[in-house]
Amino acid sequence: QVQLVESGGGLVQPGGSLRLSCAASGFTFSNFGMSWYRQAPGKERELVASISSAGRTTNYVDSVKGRFTISRDNVKRTVYLQMNSLKPEDTAVYYCKVYYGMDYWGKGTLVTVSS
Repeated sequence: QVQLVESGGGLVQPGGSLRLSCAASGFTFSNFGMSWYRQAPGKERELVASISSAGRTTNYVDSVKGRFTISRDNVKRTVYLQMNSLKPEDTAVYYCKVYYGMDYWGKGTLVTVSS
């Protein structure tokens, strides 16, 4: 079955960096685009970044452009989110998602940006 497992979250000071990872199994990873979403306390889940199956096309929400980079390693079956210049408003639970007949989500990893 499809499984997505996020890791790499934690507490970081404003201006700091984190790299999130999402390890995938249960489907042919290299055939599917992947996405990162986040949900801040009291807010709806929002799309942060997406990447095409081969990694050639990426898209970002305006609020993270120039600070976050999505990438993937199809051999390791892993998608990454490099987050730089973090701000308190980036605090959220971050989820990866794949559409494989339906949406599959990981359980998320918490990112807290605070001094």
